[in-house]
Amino acid sequence: MKHVKCATYEGVEAKVVEVESSLTKGLPSFNIVGIASTSINESKERVKSALLTNNYTFPPKRFIISLTPSDLKKQGSHFDLSIALLLLMDNEEIDISEWFIFGELSLDGKVRENGYLYPLILSLANQQLITKAIVPKESLEKLTKIANVEFYGVSHINEALEILKDISGQFAPSQSSAITHKYITTQEPLYFCSKYKYDFKDVKGQSIAKRAALISAAGFHNILLEGSPGCGKSMIAQRLRHILPPLSIADILDIAKLQALDGYEPDFIPLRPFRSPHHTSTTASIFGGGSHNAKIGEVGLSHNGILFFDELPHYSKNILEALREPLQDNQIRISRVNSKVEYPASFLFVSAMNPCPCGNLLDTSKECRCSELEIQRYKNRLSDPFLDRIDLHVTMQNVTLNDTSDVTSTQLHNKVVQTIEFIATRGQKSFNGKMNDEEIEKYCTMNNEAKESLENAVYRFSLSFRAIKKVQKVARTIADLDQSQMIRKKDILEALSYRRR
Repeated sequence: MKHVKCATYEGVEAKVVEVESSLTKGLPSFNIVGIASTSINESKERVKSALLTNNYTFPPKRFIISLTPSDLKKQGSHFDLSIALLLLMDNEEIDISEWFIFGELSLDGKVRENGYLYPLILSLANQQLITKAIVPKESLEKLTKIANVEFYGVSHINEALEILKDISGQFAPSQSSAITHKYITTQEPLYFCSKYKYDFKDVKGQSIAKRAALISAAGFHNILLEGSPGCGKSMIAQRLRHILPPLSIADILDIAKLQALDGYEPDFIPLRPFRSPHHTSTTASIFGGGSHNAKIGEVGLSHNGILFFDELPHYSKNILEALREPLQDNQIRISRVNSKVEYPASFLFVSAMNPCPCGNLLDTSKECRCSELEIQRYKNRLSDPFLDRIDLHVTMQNVTLNDTSDVTSTQLHNKVVQTIEFIATRGQKSFNGKMNDEEIEKYCTMNNEAKESLENAVYRFSLSFRAIKKVQKVARTIADLDQSQMIRKKDILEALSYRRR
């Protein structure tokens, strides 16, 4: 009896599966036990064909494959190779229990790639559960970017068999491939992309909004842009993605994992994700769900990037109120009868809205057609607890023919990178907008004038405890943009200017 290791998904994380074999006397049969999906049960025919077409004899015995833990549902065609190799290695006196083996078999014995292989193995590596694995050769370009794992690429079942029988060690693992983009060095290398598909030089005027966008990017502060139709709200939101802070290797790999889960080929470009679900999207599509297996939604796919809600008041009340949890805790929980999962959701929330249903309330050249009641109903769609989780509230200016472009994405991004380098000098690891209470106490040091200004604002505007913390975090980012270790009075005043009126 022999066994090797494989893996399957439970929610969004990988779980190790022990693949055990038993070859005994009895009526010839081939059975797989352990709550196997249809794709795994179908592997019996693929394995038989792969062995017979390569001159391997299929023994006339009772062959049982057990997938443990037996109460975990397994799925995926990547179990083919491990099942076939267990059958071939049954009479060998070689311990193969330390190997992870992944790969789908074609009928002639070729080893094919599985679309979910990369996120599956990355999850195992993040949990430090895997050290070496046999994988399809066509997956090596992606997989070798994962550190601390030895990968042996194979294109045929014969090659995999030779590696398992290799006692002398003539087969060496594939070399790791590195990220080749520009980077800065802080506690670790942080990579960034200097190509801007959307550039801030295209945004005319809107100096206040662009300043707020810079603060939002540098500190990962949630931002709400309010203004008339066509004033540039969506333009700024699209361009904000390209000036976000640089990424660590772990962040790049996590983003590639999310791309694979979303059905795309990972590109390993140090560019943070940008998700923009339509306001008609269902709650399940935004937060994730499923009756049996909880699947990741837009909130989870925006992890380490931007979640953009355009026409914010048009989203359903249930979605906006449910969004309060990930905005506060930076994680999302999905509970179903058959599954309960929790996954990270640390994203920058960017939103845009008109000032009224017709959009002309702030326009000096157009007349607003909305009544006071209609405007109030429109704004009442957004509750105070929800709005309290947004750091920066910006009222966009009217667009005129005389407006010019005064800044480019290159300039803004360079400023963000310099700010991240400055933040790293004090040993801070989290973004200012994501600091917890302990980190706020440690890093948000204020001079006496700043403390006095904040105390006056608390009394005058009746700021909640959460609002006070958000003002401190925004002020910390404003000070960091000026390379100031201490939060000053002007930093507090500017942070207060972005509070909701």
